[in-house]
Amino acid sequence: MTVALFGACEKVSAMTGGATAGSEVVLETSRLLLRPWRVAEAVVQRELWTERDPRVPPHRRINADGHPTVADLEESIRTNQLWSTGLLAVERKASRDVIGYCGLVDSGRGPEGEPELAFELLCRVWRQGYATEASLAVLDWARSSGYERLWATVWDWNTASRRVLAKVGFTETEREEVDVVHGTTLFTTRRL
Repeated sequence: MTVALFGACEKVSAMTGGATAGSEVVLETSRLLLRPWRVAEAVVQRELWTERDPRVPPHRRINADGHPTVADLEESIRTNQLWSTGLLAVERKASRDVIGYCGLVDSGRGPEGEPELAFELLCRVWRQGYATEASLAVLDWARSSGYERLWATVWDWNTASRRVLAKVGFTETEREEVDVVHGTTLFTTRRL
């Protein structure tokens, strides 16, 4: 796969919102563009929230008051919060529709200087190889940015995401966080 990198390839600053003006990150594969979110795409982010498995902890699902709303997510994009900077929108080039996100985040749970790969796609596009393709593009981006190792977390029950992580070269470590209600979080890692 050939991945075109446009813009800055700075370390965490580009991935978490500290990129300099004019250094917008855009990654391109044969079928996808990975790029910053646009305000009008908050509806896609909201759809991702509504589709989440009921085993996902409540703070990552729509709450009883209906938050986050589309307006909440629009504001998040406008103010360049982590959701809209470290996690790039995944757009299909042929149909020009956004189908989810993929990118690097510093969640504070991993080693210093080693960001976490994160991805989530709309249910209707599962099993078409998009998560793997987007993740490989982000891995190339991370490598060209000077990272030596990345990590990712995944719920033990999320077999589809575990397969994607294995396909792109992540291996499960001995580290895990057990939650009797939501399942066990597995920690994976990959050298670049």
